Amino acid sequence: MVQPEQVRDAIRRALPDAEVEVEDLTGGGDHLQVRVVSAAFDGLGRVKQHQLVYGALRRELASEAIHALAVQTSTPL
Repeated sequence: MVQPEQVRDAIRRALPDAEVEVEDLTGGGDHLQVRVVSAAFDGLGRVKQHQLVYGALRRELASEAIHALAVQTSTPL
């Protein structure tokens, strides 16, 4: 189990300008949805954007603290 703040902080360490929303989908802390808005995604395809987010959460995913992760990414308007 991981706290939403930990997820938010991990993503912001990798993407300092990111606006991050974390939603616990089941209440158990291991099925999460994240919405990330960052200028770092500019010019990148969706797969590369998601890879950046997954990379930021590498430890949490490897340890299975996060079992399932839904990712939505976009650039600032």
